[in-house]
Amino acid sequence: MTAVVRSELVRLRRRGVVLGWSGLTVLFAVLVNVVVFQVVEPGGAPAENGPGVSFPSAAELLGREGIVSGLGAAASFFGVTALAFWALAAASDHSSGLVRVLVAAEPRRWRLLLGKWTALALATAGATLLAVVVNVLVAPGAAAAGGWEPTAWGQDVVPVVLGAAVDLYLSLLVWGTLGLALATLTRSAGIAIGIGVGWVLLLEAVLGAAVSALRDWLPGTTISTLAAGGTADLSYSGALVLGLAYVAVAALVSGVVFSRRDITD
Repeated sequence: MTAVVRSELVRLRRRGVVLGWSGLTVLFAVLVNVVVFQVVEPGGAPAENGPGVSFPSAAELLGREGIVSGLGAAASFFGVTALAFWALAAASDHSSGLVRVLVAAEPRRWRLLLGKWTALALATAGATLLAVVVNVLVAPGAAAAGGWEPTAWGQDVVPVVLGAAVDLYLSLLVWGTLGLALATLTRSAGIAIGIGVGWVLLLEAVLGAAVSALRDWLPGTTISTLAAGGTADLSYSGALVLGLAYVAVAALVSGVVFSRRDITD
C-alpha cells in the first residue's frame, strides 16, 4: 500500500498539476474575498447568492469567524477544482494505458484505488492549507478596501482558522471522491469535470428551485454547508452525515466498477 501511495504522489508532483491546482486555489481565495467585501453591505440586506457562491451576512463578516468567511463562500469553487484534479488523476490512467500496467503489477485492485484515494487526500490537504493561508492573508486587506472594520477578528483566531480548515478539507474530500467516482465510471476527465461544473452552476440550482424540499439534500448544498460549519437550514452534524454518505456511495461505486471492469485487453 505504501508503494502505491508513493507512486501516486510522485505523479501528483508533476509541474502542471501543482501549478494548476495551486494557481486556481490562490485565484479563488483572493477573488472571492475581494468580491464578498464589496458585494455585502454593512447593515444592508443580505446579498443574493450567485452560481457556486454563498455570500455570508454582514453580521457573519463582522463576527470572529468573518476572517475565514471567504472559505465557505468559495467552497464550491475549491470543490470543483478538487473534483477536476481527482478526476484527471483517475482518468489519465485509462487514457495513457497505465492502468493495465498497474493492474498487472498489483492484481488486488482495491489496493490501487485506496492508494490513489490516499495520495489525492494528502494532496488535497496541501491545497486546503494553501487556501486557508491565502484567505487569512488577503481577508484583512479586502475588508479594509471595502470599508469594513471587523474588530472581532482577533478573538480566538487560532481555533477559528483551524476549524475552518478542517471543515473545508472535509468538504473537498467529498468533492474529490465524487470526481474519482465519475472518472472511474466514464474513464474521461472531461466528462467528469463537465458533470461537476454543470451540476454546481446549473442543475442543482434548477432542482432546488423546482423542489425546495430537496435543496438541503443535494450534494452542492450539503458540501457547502459542511465547509461553512453549518447553516440555519442544515446543521453541521447533518451536513457531515450526508457528506459521509455521499463519500461512501461514491467509493462503493468506484470500487465495484474498477474491480469488475475488464481493463486488461
